[in-house]
Amino acid sequence: MSSPIRIALRRVAGAAALVSVFAAGTATAADTTGHPIKDPHYGDTLFHFYQEHYFTSVTTLMASQHFKRVSQHADEAEVLRGGMLLSYGLHREAGEIFAQLIEKGAAPAVRDRAWFYLAKIRYQRGFIPEAEDAVARIENHLPPELEEERGLLKANLLMAHSDFAGAAAVLNSMTSSKAAGQYARFNLGVALIRSGEAPRGSALLDELGRAPATNEEDRSLRDKANVALGFAALQDNRFEAARTYLERVRLTSMQANKALLGFGWAAEAMKQPKLALVPWMELAERDASDSAVLEARIAVPFAFAELGAYSQSLERYNEAIAAFDRENTGLDESIAAIRAGKLVDGLLERNPGDEMGWFWSIRELPEMPHAGHLAQVLAQHEFQEAFKNYRDLRFLAKNLQQWQDNLGVFGDMLANRRKAYAERLPQIRAKASDSGLRALSLGGALLAAELTRAETETDTAAFADAKERDLRARLDSVQAMLKQAGNAAEFAAARERARLAEGALTWQLAQEYPARLWEAKKALSATDQGLSDARRRDAALAQAQRDEPARFERFAQRIDELDPRVKALIPRVAALSIEQQQAVQEIAVAELTRQKERLAIYATQARFAVAQLYDRANLPREADHAGKQ
Repeated sequence: MSSPIRIALRRVAGAAALVSVFAAGTATAADTTGHPIKDPHYGDTLFHFYQEHYFTSVTTLMASQHFKRVSQHADEAEVLRGGMLLSYGLHREAGEIFAQLIEKGAAPAVRDRAWFYLAKIRYQRGFIPEAEDAVARIENHLPPELEEERGLLKANLLMAHSDFAGAAAVLNSMTSSKAAGQYARFNLGVALIRSGEAPRGSALLDELGRAPATNEEDRSLRDKANVALGFAALQDNRFEAARTYLERVRLTSMQANKALLGFGWAAEAMKQPKLALVPWMELAERDASDSAVLEARIAVPFAFAELGAYSQSLERYNEAIAAFDRENTGLDESIAAIRAGKLVDGLLERNPGDEMGWFWSIRELPEMPHAGHLAQVLAQHEFQEAFKNYRDLRFLAKNLQQWQDNLGVFGDMLANRRKAYAERLPQIRAKASDSGLRALSLGGALLAAELTRAETETDTAAFADAKERDLRARLDSVQAMLKQAGNAAEFAAARERARLAEGALTWQLAQEYPARLWEAKKALSATDQGLSDARRRDAALAQAQRDEPARFERFAQRIDELDPRVKALIPRVAALSIEQQQAVQEIAVAELTRQKERLAIYATQARFAVAQLYDRANLPREADHAGKQ
């Protein structure tokens, strides 16, 4: 993979990282207090969110909200939903969510974060007035890291209106803080230069351009600051200063081509074409998809001509013209491949994704006739946005097709459940009628009455066990026999033994009475509970017999309503996909067409220079010929 492609992918990755920060920030905004998750369904939403399954996350969340399953996280859930809708570009819907949060009195921190992310995504999508409105609604409840981003965003909005002085004032107040970031200082320097305060802006950028850098992001910003300084110095005719600034730029950085081109023009302006050849010859060997490289290919022969090396100049011009012709042919081949769908289809094939979402990025490039031509195409924000829309439409088409298939399956499942219900209902009704619940309830009532009587009358015999009842019966029989015998003396001992046995039985029953009464009450309570459960199940069964057919009808109605909606959406999404694919391809073709136009301009300049060189060579001959005549 060529260097410009790597650079383009780094730019794309950088954009994806920015949106990932936005996603993480949205999740943080949805949980500002760090309290534990109380609603399991909200935890399920967050699980899918952090798994980067954003479509599943937002649809799961919306379903949970519909069924009121996330009531303990209502505000956080709304902020998260708004953030995910923003990620799909639905800024109006997200704005409505945030406005409703404000109206219902959401916490100030939640409210400010909502407006901040709304302003940020609006700015990224080019909705400047709407972004300004959202920024104006932010109060003073943002955390420090977002407060700095807010200042940068406000300054960028001012610069979008060419109000560089206003942007400089905002950024100046930010950079007075020791915690101010490097980007704020860079933007302040640019704003000062554009507002007419070049010395102050150049001093600030120079400080950034000489600052030590510990990571690639800081090194890239340092290179960008030096390039800005160099070209500002070129415009002010400070050529020596421009060379100093541009020499600081790394040859492997994303700004290297601009720096090499500017360094050469600074040397040329100082009447040092030999010195200009050094950076221009290095630049001319790089990938021709960069306009700086194309310019270098005609700047090199220009410098040779300045040195009087006309033969070398002519050779270089002819080489440039031939290279431009080859490049033009290659661009035609790339345009043909793009219009044939190879770029879009290849990007989807090489970069599969389970779900749609703004957090997806291009990591692998497709096979193309000239991959180097993709660098400028992929670096375009417009192309990225359009391709994401196309990819999301493809996902929606697949999702709708799955739903159409699932609706057929749901219809079959419903038919099977109806059939099973119809088959089982008679059996269940028969079992319910044989349960004897009414007789059991009546028996329970009689037992309760008997227990009340026994407790009221302290009837100890009512709780006698089988052995005691047998003994009672035997004593009654013995006493009846003794009564028939009268007062005969020979039965006196028997009468005494019977009296003692009856007393012992009465004492035993009295001793056991409290415990047996408690056990009887406990058993009666358990019986009542069992009967109550049985009656409840019987009522639930009766209710189910009434409700289940209606439930089946509601499911059938939902399936019948969804089926035509899905069938109507499928061709609409398919048509939009075709239209969006054409739009994506035209954006790419438009960029390559601009490259062809630049090539044509440079080729024309090269051919004109060749004609001048030939004219220069013919002038002495014409003079000699005139002298001989």
